Amino acid sequence: MSEHYDALETRDVAVREAALMAALPRQVALARNSSPALGQILRDVDPALVTSRQALAALPVTRKHELQERQQAGRSGNQGDVFGGFSSVSYGQRMPRIFSSPGPIYEPEGAARDYWRMARAIFAAGFRPGELIHNCFSYHFVPAGSMMESGAHALGCTVFAGGTGQTEQQVQAMSQLQPAGYIGTPSFLKIILDKAADMGVSLPSLKKAMFGGEAFPPSLRDWFAERGVAGYQCYATADLGSIAYETVAREGLVLDEHVILEIVRPGTGDPVAPGEVGEVVVTTLNPDYPLIRFGTGDLSAVLAGACPSGRSNTRIKGWMGRADQTTKIRGMFVHPGQIADIVKRFPEVARARLVVTGEMANDAMTLKVETACGGPDALAAKIGEAIRDVTKLRGAVEFLLPGSLPNDGKVIEDARSYT
Repeated sequence: MSEHYDALETRDVAVREAALMAALPRQVALARNSSPALGQILRDVDPALVTSRQALAALPVTRKHELQERQQAGRSGNQGDVFGGFSSVSYGQRMPRIFSSPGPIYEPEGAARDYWRMARAIFAAGFRPGELIHNCFSYHFVPAGSMMESGAHALGCTVFAGGTGQTEQQVQAMSQLQPAGYIGTPSFLKIILDKAADMGVSLPSLKKAMFGGEAFPPSLRDWFAERGVAGYQCYATADLGSIAYETVAREGLVLDEHVILEIVRPGTGDPVAPGEVGEVVVTTLNPDYPLIRFGTGDLSAVLAGACPSGRSNTRIKGWMGRADQTTKIRGMFVHPGQIADIVKRFPEVARARLVVTGEMANDAMTLKVETACGGPDALAAKIGEAIRDVTKLRGAVEFLLPGSLPNDGKVIEDARSYT
């Protein structure tokens, strides 16, 4: 049996990139013409010219808070658009379901088979056609249950719709139905296995699991392995569907074949250097919900080299925190984008991080900048003026050698004492 879901996973890197870049202008044109919101956002863009990653990087990033604001504005009128103008399909056969994420943000589900593109990730976690999967993601409000079920069906698996809660009933169903594996959060499977042990119930068929929605640290991975369960993680969102997934190599997450991923400096749309931590920005090739440069708010970084599993697509490190580091300092909100604005004024500065210290109501802030400049005094004064100009606050400037700042994606570090 093949170790890969399909031939797309082992394509030559150049062939994949050419295919993605050929699809990109068509997707931008579709978004501009069929999505009112993106028609406005991309109104000055000629889709035919968006044929490279450099051209893509020049387009604006749309972040989740902007999507939510447009949805809220769209719902304000009797004839409003509940999706804020981002969906290219309407109620009916092309939109069988709608889901809701906190906000609320409403997400449409299109009619395409495996709409969320989860089958590939489920396959990589070890599931195969003809198996029974115990699905413990929620089936109401949020799309997680439907995302996994549609992917399992596309793979050729049968699904038990376990959903959340009712731990004893979950144990009973697993004992009687003998599923090959579990899909859901790792914490809930741990609860189920602990409950099964308390009940004296053996679950010998449960050999594999695919996890999402939570962190999956090595310690928990080892805990499951000790109980005979090989667990793998996937990275997906309600807006974008599958983004990346873990393989048997356990060396990062491999990108889905139908997304174009960028890592940008938080608060900006500027791609970072390879390997540097930044915000995950994704363009999907989904015609029903054609999000172009959608900022997930998650931090990650690209890993060098190919996956030892034989999959040739780009790998990322996985979830590394949140990119929205907006911080209130002396009664004023300071955003990562403002730090980026300061850095752009000085070609001598490679990277910068604003560190906030002291106690609440007695804040001190220092902008630490990486520079090889030999005459820092005059530069420090100019940067200090830029800090006041952009943030309306005073801050000190500290110079560091290039490469001194940690590669963790932080642009604003809140190091204040809250005790």
